[in-house]
Amino acid sequence: MSTSGEHGYPDTGHTRTHLPGGDPYGGAPRRTPRSSSRSLITVVGVVVLLIAAIAFANRDNSSSPNTPAKGPNQPAAAPTAASGHTPVPTKQNGIPANFPHTKQGAESAAANYAVALGSAEMFDTGWRHQIVDTVYASDTAAAKQSAMDRAYSDERFLANIGLAKDGSAPKGETFVSRTIPVGTKTTASAQDSATVEVWYTSLFGLSGETSKNPVTESWYTTTYELRWTDGDWKITDFQQKDGPVPVGRDQRASTANDMTKAVEEFGGFTYAR
Repeated sequence: MSTSGEHGYPDTGHTRTHLPGGDPYGGAPRRTPRSSSRSLITVVGVVVLLIAAIAFANRDNSSSPNTPAKGPNQPAAAPTAASGHTPVPTKQNGIPANFPHTKQGAESAAANYAVALGSAEMFDTGWRHQIVDTVYASDTAAAKQSAMDRAYSDERFLANIGLAKDGSAPKGETFVSRTIPVGTKTTASAQDSATVEVWYTSLFGLSGETSKNPVTESWYTTTYELRWTDGDWKITDFQQKDGPVPVGRDQRASTANDMTKAVEEFGGFTYAR
């Protein structure tokens, strides 16, 4: 199956990204997505929501030891300002793991889990099972696995988004499914639990000269419920909603060839706080 990564999710790279803060956009009207890809976007959004929850639970509000003390005239940091802490150095099944037992760690986990759950690899049975087992708490993973297997193997759903019964893309086309977190926000936290919101944009569709479902972008906010278990932050539940959606600029859409080349050459990130 052609996917948005040359070798699948594990090759997303280790570039550190500081998530921006704030919500600079108002309630601008969003573009209406084409009906043929609506159901696909919904499923992908659900997956992304799970990731966001993990990131929120691991967020750390404490100051970095290398951060200068704030004077009386210095403004307070934005809710999602970078902490300056080093991202996690380890991975499990290609997904960042072993996040700190802090709010900062929870937010980083949520952002990285959202990327995994929104990846093209979720349409491959083997990869999907590994991803779900990695990001979900062990006592909820089995139930989530069963529900996702039903959703991702639905032939009508796959046909609507242009994929074959086995989840593969048509010959000459590249299936693109990427989640790009914009920011995280912790709305509730305790010692071993957290509720984290992840605001993100999603790229989804088929890139190719004959594609009937070209790659489009959508915006969502997913709220993740996270729990500290087995030495890491894990997802237990989530909720998703549309937006905030920015006003689109009058930019000319790239050609199918340029889009395919971009998703094959540009790797992903490891998200930090």
